[in-house]
This record gives sequence, C-alpha cells and structure tokens, in this order.
Amino acid sequence: MYFTSFEQFINMNGHGFYVWLSYACFALLVVTNIWVAQQRHRRLRKQIKSRLGRSAKV
Repeated sequence: MYFTSFEQFINMNGHGFYVWLSYACFALLVVTNIWVAQQRHRRLRKQIKSRLGRSAKV
C-alpha cells in the first residue's frame, strides 16, 4: 500500500481508526503484561527474602 501523504497514512482509506485502535490496544496489552510481570517478580523476591530471614532466625 502506498500513501502519498501523511494524512492518507493516518486515515488508511477510511480504516485508520480501526488500525490505530488495534495498535493502541496491543501496546496497552504489552505494557500491562510487562508491568504485571515486574510486580509479581518484586512480590516474589520480597516473599523469598522474608522466608529466608525467618528460617535463619530459627
């Protein structure tokens, strides 16, 4: 597909809204997935640190 102007690229022959909406949804999904993984990793590290601290005291 060849576009002669940036406006045509954004509009994509009337389908631009759906195309850019799908890109935005995908980007949101990727960012959310990364954020959730980081939160779980931090939580797991805290749990492991806490358990190691408790087992060392016993």
